[in-house]
Amino acid sequence: MADIALTPAAAARVAAIAARQGRQDPRLRLSVDGGGCAGFQYKFELADAPAEDDTEIVTDGVGLLVDSISLPLVAGSVVDYVENLGGAAFQVRNPNAASSCGCGTSFSV
Repeated sequence: MADIALTPAAAARVAAIAARQGRQDPRLRLSVDGGGCAGFQYKFELADAPAEDDTEIVTDGVGLLVDSISLPLVAGSVVDYVENLGGAAFQVRNPNAASSCGCGTSFSV
């Protein structure tokens, strides 16, 4: 089992988006790319199936996929879906991040 979690709120949001798009097997892919104002940035997208090097955790029937390169950078993280006055977004609470930018989409280790 990977040391990463998908909250029920995030799972419900992924399921709702997948249903609107007619996808039968809802999966959210989290990857880490170089860039952003703090060095690394999170990238989210719906996925149809896991790749060979993916780790998949399942919450409430929804998969969270993380590739083998990104996994060490997000190990111990919790992926949540948060709605507030500023908007709604997927959010990563990453204990490995030494700092993050003001928008919360990029981080450094």
